[in-house]
Amino acid sequence: MAQQRLHPAEFVALMAVLMATVAFSIDSMLPALPDIGRELAGGVANDAQLVLSAFMVGMGVGTLFTGPLSDSFGRKPVVLGGACVYMIGALISWQAPTLEILILGRALQGLGASAARVVAIAIIRDLYSGREMARLISFVMIVFTVFPAMAPLLGNWIILAGGWRSIFLAFLVFSFIGSAWMAIRLEEPLPRERRQKFRVINLWHALREMFSIPMVRLSLMVQTAIFSVLFTSISLIEPTFGRIFGLSEAFPYWFFGIGILCATSSMVNAAMVGKYGMRKIITLTQGIFLALSVALLLAYFLIPHEPGYGLYFFAYLAWQAAAMYQMGLTIGNLNALAMEPIGHIAGLAASVLGAVSTVVAAVISTIVAQVFDGTILPQLATSLLLTAIAFPMLLRMRGLERHSDT
Repeated sequence: MAQQRLHPAEFVALMAVLMATVAFSIDSMLPALPDIGRELAGGVANDAQLVLSAFMVGMGVGTLFTGPLSDSFGRKPVVLGGACVYMIGALISWQAPTLEILILGRALQGLGASAARVVAIAIIRDLYSGREMARLISFVMIVFTVFPAMAPLLGNWIILAGGWRSIFLAFLVFSFIGSAWMAIRLEEPLPRERRQKFRVINLWHALREMFSIPMVRLSLMVQTAIFSVLFTSISLIEPTFGRIFGLSEAFPYWFFGIGILCATSSMVNAAMVGKYGMRKIITLTQGIFLALSVALLLAYFLIPHEPGYGLYFFAYLAWQAAAMYQMGLTIGNLNALAMEPIGHIAGLAASVLGAVSTVVAAVISTIVAQVFDGTILPQLATSLLLTAIAFPMLLRMRGLERHSDT
């Protein structure tokens, strides 16, 4: 078993690297969007953001299949196969002559990255359960949040050194390192006797079982809302800094600061989840963010919209930090709540949860990004609406908790 071969610290680090593939592939692209818009999108800035959406959609679609495949063939073969697809996508993107080819390459990258994203969660569920699983996911999320903070800075340095296309070579190297580490150091965590032969009828029965459990349904809907807020934030944070506040050059450094702050959210969750439980932390976090969203909406109409470092900028910055901070306090806990009653189909469950939340969130964020009008109102209104929808669902989950320790 993996825990017999790897020290827990190395196991956490490996899972974090696998999951960080997604964050690196998205966040390090942010400084490249203006260059992509000028070179391949004919100067249409909003179209450049499609390279983010394509990755997210590809990741969401792939997520639906990687879990069931890992349940049938084992965790390692699926992750390593996904890494190959990811690296092919990186090579296509590196040489893309048009925006359409770049979008295709990015979709393949997302398809490949979905394996690492989903199977990492399934591996954790193979080996841990309950609050121990939630605590482990929280430690994984520390890297998952710190690395995205660094990604725009790394992306900016890579772009300055070799142009925006060189970022795809960095993706290639990163994926190779992570997959080689896993191939060499991690023993297969899913023994053959626990594997399930892939049949369509089995898939249908598993889906029916998942969606018959209210806690799973509610966790999925709340997770979808939170991912939609996050994806919309990521899609629009660079143009917001550049086109609204005129701070494009400073953007990677501010993003780094936000990311380092957000890394503490996973630490806070790891320290508190054992005492207060997962649902209470999620509910409090969403309630606070809902209040902050209302406050920013008022500030939008009351504070002068001046470029640079004014009161309006810092009001937006605080809200944006809160939007990202909540990830470390919610997503790991939501996954643990949803997965706890369906551990016997962990791979499929992780796939369905990830696929639905990712695809829906990617579609919502793409629509909002395409109607970006040089103000924060589209992003703010969308986030406020989604959080207002999610909050009553969390209150409903309180009555569904079967054990006092969840």
